[in-house]
Parts: sequence; C-alpha cells; structure tokens
Amino acid sequence: MSDTTEDFMLPGSRQRSLVDFIRHKGHVTVAELTTMFGVSRDTIRRDLQVLERQGVLTRTHGGALAGDGLVARETRFQSRMTEQTSSKRLIGRAAAALIREGETLILNGGSSTCAFAAELGRLRDLTIVTNNLMLPQVVPRSAVRQVYVLGGAYWDSAQITVGAVKIAGSARISVDTAVIGITGIDASGLSISRLEEAQVTLEMMDSARRTIVIVDSSKFDVPAFAHVADFARVQYVVTDAQPSAEIAEAIALAGAELVIASG
Repeated sequence: MSDTTEDFMLPGSRQRSLVDFIRHKGHVTVAELTTMFGVSRDTIRRDLQVLERQGVLTRTHGGALAGDGLVARETRFQSRMTEQTSSKRLIGRAAAALIREGETLILNGGSSTCAFAAELGRLRDLTIVTNNLMLPQVVPRSAVRQVYVLGGAYWDSAQITVGAVKIAGSARISVDTAVIGITGIDASGLSISRLEEAQVTLEMMDSARRTIVIVDSSKFDVPAFAHVADFARVQYVVTDAQPSAEIAEAIALAGAELVIASG
C-alpha cells in the first residue's frame, strides 16, 4: 500500500487512535505503531510530527513519549520516579517534618507522594489512606499502624486507582492531613492532567482538616489540563525553589505557608 493511499484513509481518525494508545502506554516505538495501524514508517513519522506540533507528544529516537500539551503528562510511573529525584527527596523530607505521630493521612498518586512516604521513618502510629498503588511498598513499616488502599478503576500508567474516596463499609472518611502531589501550579492554583484524577484529589482535600501540597520547581507556571483548587484550600506548599512572584503572592494572599526545602 502506498503512502498516498494510506494518507487518504482518514489520517485524523488514525491520529486520534494513536494519541489514545500513546497516553495509555507512555512510550511507543515507530515499529510498534507501524504494525498496529498497518501503515508505513513514513506515514507514522508524519503523524508523530503533526501530533508533536499539537503538543500532545514528544518524538524520541525511534518512537514517541506522551507529551504535556493541554491534555496530559502521561509518562509511565516508573519513568516519573527517576525525574527530579533529589528535589523530590528534599521536598518529601520537609513535608514529613510537618507531620505529627499518630496522624491520619490521605495521599494521592505520583512519585512525589512516594518520596514523601519514604521519609516518614521517624514517626510512629500513622494511618495512611491512598490510591497510590506503589506507596505501600515504600512507606517504612515502623511508621504505620495501617495502610488503606482506595478502590476504583486501575490506571496502569500512573499506578493509581480512580474512584470514590471512601473505605468499604464507610460512607465517608475524615483525616488529619491530605498530602497532595500535582502536575502543575500557577497563580490560579493547582492542576492535574486528567479530570478524573483531579476530582479524586479534590475529594481527598475535602476529607482532610489541612492540606500539604508537594511540588517540585519544574512544575511552576505550567498549568495542567484540569484545575483542582486554588490556594485558599491549602495550608502548606512545599517545594524546592522560590516560585515566581505571581505564585508566591497568590499563596501568601490565600493565607497558606510556602516552605522551601533545603539540603
């Protein structure tokens, strides 16, 4: 089949399917896409060029990564665990210093909340509720009395569940502190890539008496697709560098405290 014939066969429809596939997998190869869609490498490369210009993916040597764009930052969880690791460790340690023994915590998905959980070793008798499927593996056992994992739909790429913020047999839960990782932060507040995850995160904040946001400086002034909340819903923003004047002012005006972690 020639490229001319392939391009005639609804490239827009193929590109939409391609985007969905890349979002699900996080990273794909040209060879993979060629086999999947039954078109030539040149056709796939042209599709990837178009989609990169739209900001929904980033081309790599021999393939593509899901991109930020307006839609998603949907790299696989294992890849995100290797990004900004030293910053996340510093932020996690600073946020853990705000936690008291015996607290009940609720944590959302992401590598930042895993980094936070790993820094809880000095504490005891914590109860943790989370939709982060990787978190029980990293939290020090000595620190926790119980860990509850929320049910819902399983998202492989993010290693989370997405569903109601409640434990089986309970109409609702109430916790001391929500520790929230986010995809983007700007003067308007907090944002996350997917609507469903943003809704779960907001419900977590609603269930808590206070909220600690943990965010590394690579996410400053980079709003993601779904707005979660403004800074009036937050008590602490813990990060690794001074944010822009606009963000710092918005945090201060909301009465939240900015904590900058240092080595």
